[in-house]
Order: sequence, then structure tokens, then C-alpha cells
Amino acid sequence: MLILTINPGSTSTKVALFDNSKELLREVLRYSNEQIEQYNCITDQLSFRIESIYEFIKQNNVDTSKIEAVVGRGGLLNPMPSGTYNINDLMKEHLKIGVQGEHASNLGGLMASSLAEQWQTKAYIVDPVAVDEMIDEARISGIPQLKRKCLSHALNIKAVSHRFANDVNAKLANINLVIAHLGGGISVVPLKQGKIIDVNNANDMGPFSPERAGTVPAGDLVKLCFSGEYNNAKEITKELNKKSGLIGYLGTNDLREVEKMIKNGNENANKVWHSMCYQIVKEIGRMLTVLHGEAKAIILTGGLAYSKQLTNEIAEYLNSFAIPIRIYPGEDELIALAEGAYRVLSGQEQAKEYTFK
Repeated sequence: MLILTINPGSTSTKVALFDNSKELLREVLRYSNEQIEQYNCITDQLSFRIESIYEFIKQNNVDTSKIEAVVGRGGLLNPMPSGTYNINDLMKEHLKIGVQGEHASNLGGLMASSLAEQWQTKAYIVDPVAVDEMIDEARISGIPQLKRKCLSHALNIKAVSHRFANDVNAKLANINLVIAHLGGGISVVPLKQGKIIDVNNANDMGPFSPERAGTVPAGDLVKLCFSGEYNNAKEITKELNKKSGLIGYLGTNDLREVEKMIKNGNENANKVWHSMCYQIVKEIGRMLTVLHGEAKAIILTGGLAYSKQLTNEIAEYLNSFAIPIRIYPGEDELIALAEGAYRVLSGQEQAKEYTFK
């Protein structure tokens, strides 16, 4: 059961071939700035990027008649429940127009659909960023004009929740989890019977991260916006999402470099490090209360979860909850995409239809 997975980035496309969920081939197809800059918008790159996939297939002598499904990274679609989705005409229309914004991931579904049509096979996306299963209480921000949004690292969060359920021989629909995705941005979610019922929204709230500010004092942020230091909303947004957190305090977004600073006696690095751990733990505790303290496990995942120094410190705080802590380090979107498709192809789940206008 061959499954081809596609994850487009701004200047590359990651592609891999799986037999069921076992990886056979993987490659990062890179593009020069000159190649990318000749296109006015992201979706104009569709044919150009598909050609690079064809070249990958040709170079590796892949028999396309044996490909059961092509799976693309889901883009900025309208809010939708989690799951594996057939790529239908409405979805393609929304990906083309960028119904919630223009992003390289919008190409994933379009590329998968085009290739699947050519090879007469199935085309899917799995758990896009637009996954929204929040309960009504979680949507109210405190300001009527501002509605809280459900934006998270849904693909990896859902993937590790399925892996954990398999590991403990449980049905995901029967258990509760708190999952903290720890990466360039940090998403912490309470997963109730398989659904993301709340999330901090890694772009705006929650713990600060290697690059992002997280929740900041609202009044002081308003003053900063009107201080004259920033010319427009784009500049302040970049400050919050690309220049804050570890990089803002310590000049690096690389956790390994911060660990070296601490080892070499840098007291400021040590203080900032402990503060980030403290904020992560606070957010996990907040989300645990949403589940009335009842969770099968607390799961730490994402790239930062490779750091034993980080996960050990978080675990020291959480041990008092008497809830098992499980660590699934890394974020491999290609494997997560293959696993989502395999669950449908093997009959464990049914593919859903995108109908969200």
C-alpha cells in the first residue's frame, strides 16, 4: 500500500514515499529564490512544483500504478473538525483563493489532487492548521470585537495522540490527554475524547517560545504599539512572532545554544530558560483544569522535546499531578500525513468531506 506524502514550504517541498506507514524514500526538493520570485502568488507555483515531484518519481523509479493515495499538507482552509479529508472541488477552490490567507501549505492539497488525478488514485489532506473543535466557552476573549481562534500544531498533536492510544491499547475517543507541542511556537491543548477543545494559539498567547512572545501584558503592548518605535501592524507582528522569546532575550532561537550558555555560567540565560519552563508548566496546568484534572497522560512533543534538560524540568513540576508523562520528540509531518491516510485506507477511519463555506 504505497502512500506519497507532500509538505510544501516557502522554498522547498518535502516528499516521501511510504509502504503503509513504513518510510521507503524521502527527499527535500529545494528551489532557488530566483525560481520562486518569478511567480506573483503561491498558487502560481503549482505546475512548477509538480514537475519537481515528477522528477523525484522518475529518479527513484517509482511505479505510480501502485500508489494508493497522495497526501498533501493541509492549508489555510475554513475552520473544520480534525481528520483525513478527501480533496474535493470546494477545498481546491478555497486553497486557490486563500480563504484564510496565502501560505505555502495551500499548495499541498492542490499538488496531491493534481498528481492523484494523473495516476487515478485517491487524494487526501490530514489535520490542517485550520482544525477547530473548540468548545463555545473557549471562544470568548473578554473583548466582544475579538474572538479567540483555534490555531494549533494540529497535525503533530493528533498524530502523537493516535500513537499514544495505540501504545496503551486504548481508543482515542475514550480518553483525555493534555498535549504540549514544543517548537518554534508552542501549542498546548486539552484533548477530550479525541477533540481539541481549547488551545492557547501559538501565535498570540501562552508560553513564550524560541521566537514568539506568547501572552504579554495587554496595556503595555498597547503603549508599545503607539510608542513610535514601530511604523505599522506588520512590524509589531513580526516583533511578536519572529523576534521575541529566546531570540529576543538571548539573541538565539536555538535551544542547544541556550543550554551551552547555561553550562558556561550565563545567569541571564539560566533565568530566561527557567521562565520558559515555568510558563509551559502553567499552560499545561490551565489546560488540565479544563479536563477537571482527569487525563490519561500529559504528552510532550515537538522539536524542543528532544532536550532532556527541558523535559526533565517540566516533569519535575508535573510529577505532583500523579499523571503519567510521555515524551514523543520531534515533529515529522510526512509520517503524520502517511499515518492519517493509512487509517483511512486500512478501514480504521472514514475519510471526511470538506463542506465548510
